[in-house]
Amino acid sequence: MKIDVEDSGPGQDDLADEPQTARRAPETAVPEAVAEYKRILKAVLDVRPSGFRRKLAAAIDRNPSFVSQITNPAYPVPIPAPHIEKIFEVCHLSVEERGAFMAAYTRAHPRRLRAGTSEKRPGRRLVLTVPDLGSEHANWQFDAAIDDFVRRLTPLFRQSDGE
Repeated sequence: MKIDVEDSGPGQDDLADEPQTARRAPETAVPEAVAEYKRILKAVLDVRPSGFRRKLAAAIDRNPSFVSQITNPAYPVPIPAPHIEKIFEVCHLSVEERGAFMAAYTRAHPRRLRAGTSEKRPGRRLVLTVPDLGSEHANWQFDAAIDDFVRRLTPLFRQSDGE
């Protein structure tokens, strides 16, 4: 059985490039703060319609069991920083919920955001009018396909920025 957990610390390849004196001990999460941000997210998901956890799992490209682990305060599995913006987008957290979540997340993982959301290139919003395919599931699949297309296409254009 494989448990899908991302480590926020440097990988072996990263460590090979760092001088020995620059290496830090892996980050230790604060369990109470981890449980706190998970309670916030769980409360948001509990009022969403049936099947929403499955939709979130697809949006972050993970199994529904992973979503269960990252939203259950009893499990120590942290939410990987790269997933936070997508979770906010899909779950439609209010400004207050985002603020409370990020305060707890920052307390739980003070160094993690540097490698995650805070250093991402700024995005821009493009609004498209697309057909209604007649069912929530078909519309969701269409939206996921567009999202996946943009995610895969973006690195190709970023590579050509410097040329």
